[in-house]
Amino acid sequence: QVQLVESGGGLVQAGGSLRLSCAASVRTFSSAAMGWFRQAPGKEREFVAAISRSGANTNYADSVKGRFTISRDNAKNTVYLQMNSLKPEDTAVYYCAARFTSTDTYYYTLARYDYWGQGTQVTVSS
Repeated sequence: QVQLVESGGGLVQAGGSLRLSCAASVRTFSSAAMGWFRQAPGKEREFVAAISRSGANTNYADSVKGRFTISRDNAKNTVYLQMNSLKPEDTAVYYCAARFTSTDTYYYTLARYDYWGQGTQVTVSS
């Protein structure tokens, strides 16, 4: 059983920063491509960022490129999302997801992920 637990969400003013963490309870974390997604009220869940098993390959949604950074620490079984220059439109529940894979690639489609966390709320006030 794989459990993903997000933390680090909260309320921040526009222009501020937050760092989200996602801790995985699995020994083979280094075999998992990881992703961050978000869902705003009344909207579909959307891709934010993804990272390959080794951390060498990353991908971002255009809306967050240059502001958000995804990273991982395989020794700590944790993936991070550093969010800078936050905007009110970044307000959403943020989810991390995992897909175990044999290749060092990333995935940006919801359907490619097998495991999901419970989400953490990020609210950006104007």
